Amino acid sequence: QVQLVESGGGLVQAGGSLRVSCAGPGRTFSSYDMGWFRQAPGKYREFVAAISKSGAYTYYADSVKGRFTISRDYAKNTVYLQMNSLKPEDTAVYYCAADGSRLGIETMKSRNLEYWGTGTLVTVSS
Repeated sequence: QVQLVESGGGLVQAGGSLRVSCAGPGRTFSSYDMGWFRQAPGKYREFVAAISKSGAYTYYADSVKGRFTISRDYAKNTVYLQMNSLKPEDTAVYYCAADGSRLGIETMKSRNLEYWGTGTLVTVSS
């Protein structure tokens, strides 16, 4: 069973920055495409960003493009989401996901993924 553990959420003012992390899935980390999703209160979960197994490719939702950066550290088996120029509408629980298929990171936004973390709350105050 793959475990994903998010951390780094918190309260930040609009215009500020925050980095959230996702630890996992262990020795097989390089076998998974990794993604970040978010769910705001009263809304459906939405795709934020994804990074390929090799780290060579990234993909972003239009709403965060140019403000957020996804990256991964193979030595630490961790994927990061650096969030800059935060807006109140970025307030949400942020979840990471891992998927070992070969369907491509762009399809992660619209299909079932193998593993999910339990989320970390990011609150952006105006």
